[in-house]
Amino acid sequence: MSPERVVIVGAGQGGLQAAISLRQNGFDGAITLIGAEPGLPYQRPPLSKAYLQDGKAEALVLRPASFFESKQVEYLPGSSVLEIDRAAGEVRLDGAGADRRLGYDHLILATGTRNLRPPIDGLELACDLRTLDDAARLREALAGPRRIAVIGGGFIGLEFAAVARKLGHEVSVIEAAPRLMARAVSPAISRHFEDWHRARGVALHLGRAAIGVDATGVSLDDGARVDADFVLLAAGVRPNTELAEAAGLETGNGISVDAQLQSSDPAISALGDCACFPDPRSGAMVRLESVQAATDHARLIATRIAKGACPDYQALPWFWSDQGDQKLQIAGFAGPGATEEVVSEGLVARFDAAGLAAVETVNNARVHMKARKLLGPGGSADFAALKEAIAA
Repeated sequence: MSPERVVIVGAGQGGLQAAISLRQNGFDGAITLIGAEPGLPYQRPPLSKAYLQDGKAEALVLRPASFFESKQVEYLPGSSVLEIDRAAGEVRLDGAGADRRLGYDHLILATGTRNLRPPIDGLELACDLRTLDDAARLREALAGPRRIAVIGGGFIGLEFAAVARKLGHEVSVIEAAPRLMARAVSPAISRHFEDWHRARGVALHLGRAAIGVDATGVSLDDGARVDADFVLLAAGVRPNTELAEAAGLETGNGISVDAQLQSSDPAISALGDCACFPDPRSGAMVRLESVQAATDHARLIATRIAKGACPDYQALPWFWSDQGDQKLQIAGFAGPGATEEVVSEGLVARFDAAGLAAVETVNNARVHMKARKLLGPGGSADFAALKEAIAA
């Protein structure tokens, strides 16, 4: 029996895509989309890049208010889900001061992530960059010359650093790992971006952990100081699994789901940054912080709910990061222990025990698209084929 009421917790791009795809697949039951933030669902990736420069919040909106009316999607912004009652098939939520219960036949958890809070003294003085409100406050702070310290040398921290430096600010990036973006990219790509940021005057403190924040800057674990007028925290994220855990769902590095993206309760699915799912290539349980993965997850879940069945998840993961005029694109996913072969400057192939796992490019959209075809379903995933495609 197909569900008649679908409730989606989380109104980011994945949660919204689930609602869109349900209607596109002919689902005619009730859909409720619950978002913790006020306002309409919006894109997050531009918050650390374009929005900081142009301030055009309206350009971030994913769908106008008329969409929800025309598609008969009940949208509840500014609402928080307090509890999942699996036995009753209900969620308890708090919004606009009202405590209410909402029934579901199928529940989709798209709860995303929140910023990791490392054990750093005075961290409450640091700024976050997670929401539109965070980005608006940062944009105001960038209006005049500042000395800025960024804790974290991942995508968000480096994207912000590139914008701040372009605007003329003095920028320092503090990264506890010995290289930039160490969790996401090869050493060769880390070096490329290290050289690029240093050439533009960004001070990089690699292999140094922040241990304290105060009104004048950041203290490092080697006794050094980084003077700063304000500090941005961009030290990674952690999945929002508390609702799932309290409801007794299986969790690990996120909400554990199978190849159909179903949780340990078949009436509950999970998608996006909060979901830990089997990698189609290796079978290993992975969690990806990627808009594309979230939207791909949403499409599969919606198809399964609307049609009653669908193939297992097979989508190829891909990622990107815009840092100044440097566009990093990654096709595929290389886990810990992957080796690399530098094909040329800004073009790196990564391998695991099964062969070619990922291809990293900088300012090379043509090769990136070819790599996605090779690594995707039906592709050869062969290094020789990649080199042949590059040469063509």
